[in-house]
Amino acid sequence: MLDDNRPSPDALLRAAKAEERGRLKIFLGAAPGVGKTFEMLREGAERQRAGTDVVVAVVETHGRAETQTLVEPLEVIARRPIDYQGHRLDEMDLDAVLERRPQLVLVDEFAHTNAPGSRHPKRWQDVMELLDAGIDVYTTLNVQHVDSLNDVVASFTRVRVRETVPDSVFDGAEVEVVDLPPDELIERLKAGKVYIPAEATRALDRFFSKANLSALREMALRRAAQSVDQALTEHLDTHAVTGTFAGGERVLVAVSELPGADTLVRAAKRLADALKAPWQAVFIETPRAAGFGEEQRRQVADMLGLAASLGATIATIPAESVTAGLRDQIAEARITQLVIGKSSRSWWFALRHGSVVDAMLAAGEGLAVHVIPAGGAPAQTRTSVPRGDWSLAIDAFVPVLLVALTTVLTRTVEPWIGPGGIDLIYLLPVIVASARLGLWPGVATGILSGLAYNFFFLPPLYTFTIADPQSLLTLFVLIGIATFTANLTGRLKIRATIGARSAQENAAVAGFGQALARASDWRSTSQTICSEAARLLGVTVILLDQRDGELECIASAPGPIPELGTVDRAAADWAWAKGEATGVGTGTLVSADWQFQPLKTSLGVLGVVGLLAEDGGNPVGADRAVLLTTLLGQAALAQERLKLEDQLRDVSVLRERDRLRAALLSSIGHDLRTPLTSVAASVDALARQYPDAAAVPLARADIARLRRFLDNLLDMVRLDSGALAISLEAIDLTDAVASAVHDLKDLLRGVHIDLQVPVDLPLVRADPTLLHHVLINLLANAAIHGGDGRVAIIGKRTPDTVLLSVRDHGPGLEPGSEKRVFDTFAQGRGSDRSGGSGLGLAIAKGFAEAMQVGIAARNHPDGGAEFSLAFAV
Repeated sequence: MLDDNRPSPDALLRAAKAEERGRLKIFLGAAPGVGKTFEMLREGAERQRAGTDVVVAVVETHGRAETQTLVEPLEVIARRPIDYQGHRLDEMDLDAVLERRPQLVLVDEFAHTNAPGSRHPKRWQDVMELLDAGIDVYTTLNVQHVDSLNDVVASFTRVRVRETVPDSVFDGAEVEVVDLPPDELIERLKAGKVYIPAEATRALDRFFSKANLSALREMALRRAAQSVDQALTEHLDTHAVTGTFAGGERVLVAVSELPGADTLVRAAKRLADALKAPWQAVFIETPRAAGFGEEQRRQVADMLGLAASLGATIATIPAESVTAGLRDQIAEARITQLVIGKSSRSWWFALRHGSVVDAMLAAGEGLAVHVIPAGGAPAQTRTSVPRGDWSLAIDAFVPVLLVALTTVLTRTVEPWIGPGGIDLIYLLPVIVASARLGLWPGVATGILSGLAYNFFFLPPLYTFTIADPQSLLTLFVLIGIATFTANLTGRLKIRATIGARSAQENAAVAGFGQALARASDWRSTSQTICSEAARLLGVTVILLDQRDGELECIASAPGPIPELGTVDRAAADWAWAKGEATGVGTGTLVSADWQFQPLKTSLGVLGVVGLLAEDGGNPVGADRAVLLTTLLGQAALAQERLKLEDQLRDVSVLRERDRLRAALLSSIGHDLRTPLTSVAASVDALARQYPDAAAVPLARADIARLRRFLDNLLDMVRLDSGALAISLEAIDLTDAVASAVHDLKDLLRGVHIDLQVPVDLPLVRADPTLLHHVLINLLANAAIHGGDGRVAIIGKRTPDTVLLSVRDHGPGLEPGSEKRVFDTFAQGRGSDRSGGSGLGLAIAKGFAEAMQVGIAARNHPDGGAEFSLAFAV
């Protein structure tokens, strides 16, 4: 927050932009069946009765009568039909809604994936367009569809949903949690109000367990609280309202140069974890920090490094005093929990500097202050204030010289100004000394000015005796004003010094970012990182990257690339492998001459930066630790950008290659189908003319094989292009296996089929057409490579799945090829998978994954290869 409590400019700008858009309200639920759609329709009906123009764009009633009753009074915009792969799909008619332009639109299932051919691939993108048009939207969402929570939900539910929305859609949105206790939701499920009874039984055994529902409920409440806290903070910034307003907890720990500060950092980490809150670690850099010794600077750097490794946001904040710095940071970040240490200080230190703990307790309204003993008294160090360019000798001589020159000047002008204005002239050297040298030289100059004024201008002259009480008062007033002026000028100088240093570092970071932005390739970016970091930090910098499995130095500054010793290379390898800082000044491999910092990104470690000080000591002091962290962060982002650009180019090449391959496969498939049909007709004619010809069955078998090959080619094109229409249905595996065996009767003639599929297996959810293709490919593979002509089809129930296995009795898979056999055009070497097109198993895997059915291959313990399908139940 600004000192004058003005609204945040950024917050005002965001508020102005929000006024131009429609308002989004998300009805957030923990799971299906809690009543999100019902609540959305109920509020929509209330808004309509209040005079708002409300329409329904998409609502899924799922056959529930009470939900349908709420829809009837509302205007419903007809959906737009889309023909896709021979199926009719109905999607929201975005253009019709924009043309109708109501005040409020109800859009169900926010995370829905639109059918191919729609303007946007996702429904949430349709909603964003409605909001941009100034139309308010109500929508529904389950917490497992939030992108950042998707993997967390999957970790305990064992179900990963494919349809997600980005977290950014919550920015500026109103979130209402539609809550239902787990027991009540389970009762609704048992009563058939969520799913049909058969599906409800399976759901209760898996997703809708009480433990899962309780965890999902907590996540939904926390995500809603996060949105409320964000909205509250935005409102406070916009209206310049001060205070913490603990809509969400935020933890701040103040680290210092004192021994035992690691206790504070770890305590703050435990507190943040308990509150599930973000936390920061800050060091308030006051003028007193200029007199720190190397050990104290290292202590501060270690504490900030420890906090960063534990997940904190770290910062070094220049301020006139620790109390002022903490107050500003608490107000700006709206901190609700402060962790601070209480150390044993001398009475003289407390008298001069005061107690930070007492000051924060007195001023921390609405702030929880956690005071932790920080060990014994710190080591005594001599502190000093920042100095100018003059030497210490000149600093000591200047006050005397200034007072002497002032005395000469005053003697010269005294006949013209009279004795009344002389005391004011003696304020001039005080101001000059304070502005140039700081507080204490200014105070000393003030005392010398008073003594000189007394000696040369107050009767009796040339003595320090004061005869007139009024003159005595004048002298003390002069000294007091001089001291006050020196103090004020010194404080202004301190603030100017701190501000100049902060501006200098900010300009350096900005320049570093601009230099990286101008670099367009790996070599120039790497050299820029080294050159700029070396210039800003005053150390030797190298950048290492992995080439052919080994770290190589690819850039350095200043000077040529140095030769690394054995210990230094081991430290660099450790930094690359573990993503941790190593070498001198760290806690790992401290005997190394260099300090190595990893460039960590979301893609992993993309490089290692090495730093070397001329004296062989720690290359980065505490006062530069945050600057180093910022530079490393920008360098890592630059490397990540180049990596993503390379991957994008590779993806473009792969896409073009896949496009050409798909075109080739499609052309081959279609061009060969016509002559193959003619060949089949000719063989049928020959069979009628020569019914006993031995070659006819062989010709028919090869034609059937070629047809399967062409079907596989076309199916592979559909897989590669993503043009698969999935329609999941409840399927009896006994019927599915019988149908596949029947269609392969010619190929399976002479093959003994051992069918072990119990008729009481539960129904599984799969696409009938795709499952048929999968079974045909697995059976054909087993029949062709089955060895002694036996194929076993085995079905069994496990606690979580239904397994369907196809086993042959051939020599089995090549060891280590269990996953490779599913690759496109892959053929085994020296196993029963050799020969063939290499497409059948790849298509089986692609179709199975499209239906979310697990598929695996292994060698059976009794011999032969076994391919298994795992259906979730």
